[in-house]
Amino acid sequence: MSRLGPLKRTGKWKNQPPTPAEYRKLGTRIVELHPVTLSQNARTSGGGNITMVPKSAITVSPQETWLAEKVSIWHAGLHDNPLGQRLTALMISKGLADSAAPMSLLADHPNVQFNYYRGGLGSCSVEMH
Repeated sequence: MSRLGPLKRTGKWKNQPPTPAEYRKLGTRIVELHPVTLSQNARTSGGGNITMVPKSAITVSPQETWLAEKVSIWHAGLHDNPLGQRLTALMISKGLADSAAPMSLLADHPNVQFNYYRGGLGSCSVEMH
C-alpha cells in the first residue's frame, strides 16, 4: 500500500476499483484519503488528533512512477503497519498486481528494490490495547 493508503472510492470506481491498466494511466491528482489512512496518520503524525490530519493529498501518480528506471521503496518500519509492509512485498514479488492495493501494481515494474530498517519491522501478532 502506498503512503496514501487505500483510496476512498467515489465516483466512477465507487463499487469496484479500476483495473491495473486503468490505474496506471492516472496522472498526478488530488485524492481524498481513506478513513483508515486518516486514523493511521493521526496516530503517527498528528499527535493522535485526527482533526490535525489533512483529508486529501497529492499523489505521485502511477503514470510518473512508471517512467522511473528504478523504484526504491524504503520502509522505516517504526510507524508503518507490519502486515502492510509484508503484504506489499509479497504481492510485488509474486506478481500480484491489484489496484485495490495500489503499491502492488509495482509487481509489473521491471526494477523495484525494497529497503527495510530491520529493527522496525515489528510483529504481525494480534495485540489488545
